[in-house]
Amino acid sequence: MSAPLSIQIDRSSPIPLYHQVVQGIEQAIHDGSLASGTRLENEIELARRLNLSRPTIRKAMDDLVRSGLLVRKRGVGTQVVSSQIRRHLELSSLNDDLQRAGKTPTTELLGFEHIDAPDNIQELLQLPKGIRVYHFTRLRSAGGTPLALMENWVRDDIVELTEESLREHGLYELLRNAGVNFRLAQQRIGATTATEDQAKSLDVSPKAALVTMQRTAVDDAGRNVETGSHVYRADSYSFEMTLVQR
Repeated sequence: MSAPLSIQIDRSSPIPLYHQVVQGIEQAIHDGSLASGTRLENEIELARRLNLSRPTIRKAMDDLVRSGLLVRKRGVGTQVVSSQIRRHLELSSLNDDLQRAGKTPTTELLGFEHIDAPDNIQELLQLPKGIRVYHFTRLRSAGGTPLALMENWVRDDIVELTEESLREHGLYELLRNAGVNFRLAQQRIGATTATEDQAKSLDVSPKAALVTMQRTAVDDAGRNVETGSHVYRADSYSFEMTLVQR
């Protein structure tokens, strides 16, 4: 037996409809209305009852599955994984990681501009009309050793960035100080070999192995806040992940 959800949708709210569904389900899990193991009604039924499109419901469910609150099981449907809501994700940056490891990070700003977003960045950040971006590239080092080249684009209606602030502070520190509450991120990790320019900046041999990371971070209002494309020295940096059986 599936559990019907009681979710209030405010179509006049600036919060995206899919994110209102996410918040409603999170609240139901948090207050115990949806206990661990509860099976949810299917997406077609939920979309019909809330008078929303099926892609809107699917996006909300995908976000909840990625955050670990729901799980999809073949032949069973979508179920609640946890009986408690998890705190909003404190997405870490390289600056955060280095400080936790007891190292002192330093930053060299290689480029900075305030521009109209290129088409691909406008699409990734889902920018409203008239919103521009800060585009910058930084070299992050620790103990005199270069670790990463980081290229980022940040929407300019959320935070004001300057060259000085980016040299002295981590990006996520600046965003949190501006009131951004991160919720989740879409992230892809891969590998490549260093170009001549990358090798020079990172003090490695040309064609040396590098770890790549592309990330787009989302805040608790459903806004895509920033997107970045980073490369890390493979001999000095790695990513650790916890895997969950679905």
